Amino acid sequence: MDSPEVTFTLAYLVFAVCFVFTPTEFHSAGLTVQNLLSGWLGSEDAAFVPYHLRRTAATLLCHSLLPLGYYVGMCFAASEKQLYYPSQTPETWRAFLLLALMLPAIACTLIYYWSRDHWARHPLARTLALYALPRSGWQAVASSVNTEFRRIDKFATGVPGARVIVTDTWVMKVTTYRVHVAQQQDVRLTVTEAQQHELSPDSHLPVQLLTIRVASANPAVPAFHIRLNSTEYGELCEKLRAPIRSAANVVIHQSLGDLFLETFASLVEVNPAYSVPSSQDLEACIGCMQTRASVKLVKTCQEAAGRVPAMLLPPHVVPHLHGQVVRQPPGPAAPRHLAGQPRALPHLPRALLRPGRVRRALSPWALWLPPGRTGLWALLGAAVGSSSCGDSLVPRLTGAPRLWKGLAAVSAEPSC
Repeated sequence: MDSPEVTFTLAYLVFAVCFVFTPTEFHSAGLTVQNLLSGWLGSEDAAFVPYHLRRTAATLLCHSLLPLGYYVGMCFAASEKQLYYPSQTPETWRAFLLLALMLPAIACTLIYYWSRDHWARHPLARTLALYALPRSGWQAVASSVNTEFRRIDKFATGVPGARVIVTDTWVMKVTTYRVHVAQQQDVRLTVTEAQQHELSPDSHLPVQLLTIRVASANPAVPAFHIRLNSTEYGELCEKLRAPIRSAANVVIHQSLGDLFLETFASLVEVNPAYSVPSSQDLEACIGCMQTRASVKLVKTCQEAAGRVPAMLLPPHVVPHLHGQVVRQPPGPAAPRHLAGQPRALPHLPRALLRPGRVRRALSPWALWLPPGRTGLWALLGAAVGSSSCGDSLVPRLTGAPRLWKGLAAVSAEPSC
């Protein structure tokens, strides 16, 4: 590990990977193709399409020179091999040198082909030409793209290697070697995947990444995929004219509140169910007056002196309204109406709404439903904090303190 050639190989490998994929540190240091060749590339804001025509060509050429740079560096790091005399080097190094010379040659040939006829053969120019009017060329479409990109109301997000840009007319994805372009009026957008990550490296909060497939009605325009944070999904929908369809198994969390309510509901699901007596009918939820009430508050701690001896509150709301009461901050600033419904929940101390006390209410006939839905399966589920006043949620919420601050606060309240 102490030999100069091994040290140089490892260092150059790290540099090459970072130069190609450009992490945040390299961007901050200016070690990118865009920054090193900024004088020739020009400004992206001034001319979006010409900038990316030159940027993709320069990036391809610079990356193709990396193997040759490694060979030149090894000539100094391992001078005893005499790599600067190709005729005296081993067969393996001669093959590597041939490959290192062929890559820039191929890249230069391809760039020369793209630049013919004022870059008309570049993949980006060819895609724009598909949207040109019969008596105009791709330059007219490029001018329209440049104008819309300069507007401040465009939607732009993503890392430099996979940026997503949506203007009034265009949906674009900027990658390292290519720019995908599709016209809004011709595209069909479908959310194909939603990946949930427990922690984000930037915010240290749970994050959901959505994968959206952008397919044009024109078969000559290749489809592409864009990725963005679910918190930006609403802003994207406002900028798009075409609707976004979702796959059947995709659930989109557009805000931290949605994640909060989902976790609250999942904790309620594992609590033992409450069997409604046959003499009692389940009435409509008093919060929304649209769905039959399905949850009940159950006392789970020992009775203390001076406390209410029992909680006789009947099933009266649906689970997500309980979650919204917990999520809202206490005090006069808390909203009186929830979820846009005309009626509000009765005033209840937030300490009574611990997830361990919220139980699903089941009619007597529901106890005989097959496992996997309700009834007996729910009764056999593990209870969350049903034996004491603690009802601690800290083990379930490790790693996301700010997101679950409301749940943790409710769980820590000592009041019974």
